[in-house]
Amino acid sequence: MNRATTGPTTAVKRTETVVLLHGLARTTNSMKRMEDALTHAGYRVVNIGYLSRQFPVEALAEKVLGEIRNRIKKTDRVHFVTHSLGGIIVRYLHGHLSFDQIDRVVMLCPPNKGSEIVDHLGGLKLFEWLNGPAGLQLGTSPTGFISELGPVNFELGVITGDRSINWLLSTLIPGKNDGKVSLESARISGMTDYKVVHATHPYIMRKKEVIRDVLTFLETGRFSD
Repeated sequence: MNRATTGPTTAVKRTETVVLLHGLARTTNSMKRMEDALTHAGYRVVNIGYLSRQFPVEALAEKVLGEIRNRIKKTDRVHFVTHSLGGIIVRYLHGHLSFDQIDRVVMLCPPNKGSEIVDHLGGLKLFEWLNGPAGLQLGTSPTGFISELGPVNFELGVITGDRSINWLLSTLIPGKNDGKVSLESARISGMTDYKVVHATHPYIMRKKEVIRDVLTFLETGRFSD
C-alpha cells in the first residue's frame, strides 16, 4: 500500500497540524506534492511562503512565527516538514524565539552544519544577489550563524540526498552530497533518526519514498527501514 496516498483518517489526525517551510529561493509550490499527501493522510496542513532572499534568518523567523500564530488555532500538536533553509528557521524559532509548540519535525536536506558552497562563493556579488542575506548566513564557520544555533531537543528526523544535478558545485563540497549540502552537514546532535536517499537537493521533497518516510516519522517518530 502506498503510504504517500493513504494514511491515518481525518477523524484520527484532525487536531494535528503540519507546517511546511520551503527552502531558499523556493516557493510554496515546491512543497505542494508533500502538502497534498499530508492532507490526504488527514493532517491539517499550513504551507507557509516567505521571502527567503530578502531578509536574514532572524527576520524570516519572526515573519514565519507571526504567520504560524495567525493560522494555527485549535490544534493539539504542531509538526514541521522543512526543506533546506526551512529547517534552519525552525531551529531559530525554537532556540531563539522560544517557540516550544513543536512536536515532530522532518528536515529535508538541511544545512545543519552549513554549506561549503557559501564558504567558497559567498564573497561573490552574484551569489549574494541570488541568495540574499539568509544565504550568506549558511556557511560552515565555527563562529558563524549556524554554529550558534546549538543542538535540538525536539523529535527530529533528517532525510538528505546523495545525488547532484550540479557537478561543479559538488566539487566544492567534501564527501557525498546533494549538490548543496554534504551528508555530514545535514546531521545534527540530538536528532532522532537520519536517512540518506538517492535524491537531489532541489527535488527531494517530490520523491514518493521521501513522502512515505515523512508520513511514517510523523506517525511513529521513526523512518521506515
